[in-house]
Amino acid sequence: MEWTKIQVHTTTMGADLVSNLLMEAGAMGTQVLDRYDVLSSDKRDGMWDMIDEHVLADLPEDVIVEAYYAPELHPAEICASLTERLLPLKGLSMGFDMGALTVDTETVQDEDWAENWKQYYKPTRIGQSLVICPSWETFEPKPGDHVIQMDPGMAFGTGTHETTSMCMEQLEHYITPGCSCIDVGCGSGILALAAAELGAKDALAIDLDPDAVKVAAENVERNHLGGTIRVMHGDLLEQQDEKADVIVANIIADVVCFLAAPAKHHLNPNGIFICSGIIREREPDVQNALDKAGYTIDRRLQKGEWVCIAARP
Repeated sequence: MEWTKIQVHTTTMGADLVSNLLMEAGAMGTQVLDRYDVLSSDKRDGMWDMIDEHVLADLPEDVIVEAYYAPELHPAEICASLTERLLPLKGLSMGFDMGALTVDTETVQDEDWAENWKQYYKPTRIGQSLVICPSWETFEPKPGDHVIQMDPGMAFGTGTHETTSMCMEQLEHYITPGCSCIDVGCGSGILALAAAELGAKDALAIDLDPDAVKVAAENVERNHLGGTIRVMHGDLLEQQDEKADVIVANIIADVVCFLAAPAKHHLNPNGIFICSGIIREREPDVQNALDKAGYTIDRRLQKGEWVCIAARP
């Protein structure tokens, strides 16, 4: 079957907004091609050997957000509608540059779509000991490495985005052997997997999206961590008996603000609440919500325009 690939040229800051528009238009998922993600994560950790130089050379100068649409979704109409929705954004003062916001289309075969994106996903070291390795790649770990085998699927992230990598660095700092962890809005399950690899004895990965739950469960099985990680479809706030030493939520600022107060009821004494997905401009709102809920900020990380906060009640 022929699919239509729609690509939007934007910036690192504009990628999330563009991704949302593509998803609203019916895409199962999006892929972001961003040279900054590759350069910032690998250069910092001295992991240049993990990058395929030919792949790096092929990455576009612009940030490209792309999505695929089946014929029955009428891609031509989607493209026209998307162009119309992007046009007003060029004139808005949003506090950051959205880039060109031009739209390209290409017809691809099913097998091309399924495989071509994998060339951009290589083993990546995060923090001191965590390594994310695609299920189709091989990696020789160093002593003390915790290797997470991942197949995120077309609809889920690979763990290299700043918001996710900062959460993993926070988990590396706070997870202790035998502790418990809840990953709220687990997506591919990568944060629950990281917690388990770092020594958590019990981890709950929970998400409202059934597709995310399916992928997370597959990744848990792939890493042979079914005895440690429970994957659940639902809302944490409805699971009254669930408590943990660490709660991690890599979502968006508005949800973090909403979740801050009720999350306290799911934390064990002296627990830690790790929240990410916070654009820097929204950090004061999150800090205010945490303060009102009775938290004290324990550790703050920032990468680019994104912030990750660890707080104690």
